[in-house]
Amino acid sequence: MRSSGFDLRFFVVVALLLSTGLLLEARSRRENIAAHVPLSKFPFDLGSWSGKDVPIDKETLDILGPGEFLLRLYENTSTPEPTVDLFIAYFPSQRTGDTIHSPKHCLPGAGWQAVESSRITLYLPAWRSFPANQYVIARGDERELVIYWYQAHNRELASEYWAKFYLIADAIRMNRSDGSLVRLATPLRRREQPSKAQARVLTLANEIVPLLTNYIPR
Repeated sequence: MRSSGFDLRFFVVVALLLSTGLLLEARSRRENIAAHVPLSKFPFDLGSWSGKDVPIDKETLDILGPGEFLLRLYENTSTPEPTVDLFIAYFPSQRTGDTIHSPKHCLPGAGWQAVESSRITLYLPAWRSFPANQYVIARGDERELVIYWYQAHNRELASEYWAKFYLIADAIRMNRSDGSLVRLATPLRRREQPSKAQARVLTLANEIVPLLTNYIPR
């Protein structure tokens, strides 16, 4: 008996293949590039959180390709807890083959290995609930909690398959292929449970997510 997960993946693959011809036709039209506020203008101070930019090295930028990228370390000034880093990759166009890289493919190259993974729902008082991916990763004695999702056109998605499906659907419907990845990560203290680190990340996410539509166009 086929599993529902297999059926879903099969449906997405078939839909992508059927849409390829339409996408190729759409690519011949001049793409609509949506106006947005540059990521460099994203606030440093968010509630009790204060941030500082972390430079992204040229090798990483070359791998990411043309786009806008933000890597910022936020510290909660009201409590002595580990920092949370925010990474946003925004691609104004993905028609030329420069598409969003899933973090799960990049982690092994940086020496990190996933030791736990799950699909979660983020419940944010200042925003609607939506699905996201959660990983606990390890490198030697270090552990981190990573939460990420794909975002485009006022839509948050955990599934890489559905993100690619909507990339094609929106290219046909809206003549736009822009999209983004939003990732939040925090170190796990010795013997700290992922649930406690998740609560720390969500405190910052509640400040960040309502602002994203200014920088990631609807």
